[in-house]
Amino acid sequence: MLTCIAKITAKDKHKETVLSELSKLIIPTQKEHGCVNYDLHIDNANGSIFIFHENWLSEQDLKAHGESSHIKECFDVIREMLDSVEVSKLTKVLL
Repeated sequence: MLTCIAKITAKDKHKETVLSELSKLIIPTQKEHGCVNYDLHIDNANGSIFIFHENWLSEQDLKAHGESSHIKECFDVIREMLDSVEVSKLTKVLL
């Protein structure tokens, strides 16, 4: 399983619109092949920072997600409203 953390920082004046657009991704993404969970969080100290905590069955499933029409359409709308996007791909350490 692959864990992905996506940190999306909106320009302050656009945070409500960015939240609205990001929220539209949840249901279609949760229906995608290989999606284990896809959870959107907001930073308690900074309401312009949004974090997706995602788990995918494989790297290929995450790649397909990134190429999905709903992701592309969302980022076409919000791209200019963002300060940054950071994506970390993580593998759980098994002891």
